[in-house]
Amino acid sequence: MLEIGPGVGVLTKPLFEVCEDVVVVELDKRFVEVLGSVVPAAQIVQADALKTNLRELLTEMREPRCIVSNMPYNITGPLLGKVCECRGLFRNAVLMMQKEVGERVLAKPGSSARGALSVSMQLQFDIKKVCDAKAGAFLPPPKVDSIVLDFTPTVPEFDLDKVLRVVRTGFTQPRKTLANNLADKYDKTKIGLPVNIRPHQLTNAEWVALAERL
Repeated sequence: MLEIGPGVGVLTKPLFEVCEDVVVVELDKRFVEVLGSVVPAAQIVQADALKTNLRELLTEMREPRCIVSNMPYNITGPLLGKVCECRGLFRNAVLMMQKEVGERVLAKPGSSARGALSVSMQLQFDIKKVCDAKAGAFLPPPKVDSIVLDFTPTVPEFDLDKVLRVVRTGFTQPRKTLANNLADKYDKTKIGLPVNIRPHQLTNAEWVALAERL
């Protein structure tokens, strides 16, 4: 297991009870010192997870591999990006994040919460909700509730990079129609969708089909 941001090891200790091979990445030196006494057998990497080669760490670990993290709210987006970069190297990732972000990740077509993050993550993973985590479960309690999601990598049968480029462009200005967002980069006549459709209304399959047409 690779745990990102373990803090003082509240999750690390029980993880170690079910897995002999635990690697933790922690930036704060004070927490690193605590971790050394709480889980002395764990491999502790003092580093910024956003600047660390997570692929290298995972490759050195035995399979099957899992990523676990109570994700810091202020870097959730970039950290999800780092997890995506390692998609082929782990069996699943169990991640806790701010509930509002998690609901965006899960948002279905037609939901106002649906955006580029929703489509991007859903194209790369099978995502399931594990549980809610109320603010009162933490000490000190944050001002918002959290949610735990399980991400299992999928194997796309399409050009993922190409589809993601179209998705990012399509959500440039979410309140605009899809055609208007794509107009500067793509031939509008090839969109093949209603002229007034908005990006949050498309299904994942429609995004893939659209990228193939464009």
